[in-house]
Order: sequence, then C-alpha cells, then structure tokens
Amino acid sequence: MIDAIVLDPASSEPPFAQLRVQITDQVARGVLVPGDRLPTVRQLAGDLGIAPNTVARAYRELEGDGVLEGRGRAGTFVRAAVADGRATSAGASARAAAQRYAELTRSLGLPPDEALAVVRQALGT
Repeated sequence: MIDAIVLDPASSEPPFAQLRVQITDQVARGVLVPGDRLPTVRQLAGDLGIAPNTVARAYRELEGDGVLEGRGRAGTFVRAAVADGRATSAGASARAAAQRYAELTRSLGLPPDEALAVVRQALGT
C-alpha cells in the first residue's frame, strides 16, 4: 500500500515531479513492492487535491522509467523488474534509454561491438 504522498506547493519542483520522486523512493525502500496496485489517477488526484493530468503524467513517466506498468482497466502496478528494491528514477531512466538505444542500433544493423564503442565514445571512456 502506498504511503502518504505530500506535495509542497511552495517547491520549485512541479507536483508531477514531486509525485514521481516519492513513488520511486517508496519502491526503492520496499514500501511499494512488485505487484502492488497504485491508486487510480482520479483517486490519487482527489486525495492530493491536484489535477488528474498531473497524476497521469507522473504515472506515464514512471512507466517509461520501468518503475510502474499500466494494465489498462486493471490499473497501475509496481513492475516486477524492480523487485530488488534498488530502482531509482535515474537508473530506471538509463535502463529504458539503453533499451531504446539497443533497439535502434539493431534496426540500423549496427553490430553490438560498434554500438558499445559509440556509447564509450559518448561517455568519454
């Protein structure tokens, strides 16, 4: 079950980003575990007194990060891929970007060793 989410209206960080960070933190700490169902967008928006689009954006970004998965009408759940509880927004985002990069290089016909060389060059290593 999700712990209380507290949004700071005086923060320079937008509400969707605050929500995203707090959910990611709850997954990392094991408060939310794989398979846990999150509140619906409308329910959480109502509880927090924010627009449903704000919650929807946070959920979408967390899905993109690999932290959550939407299952249509069944709801939004913590993904099993973060079962070790060590998921971070940065780490999950990097994994998602790496997956997209791997798919792109495959579609371009770039061999894995060349794709890795491109990454090493970009990282300066």
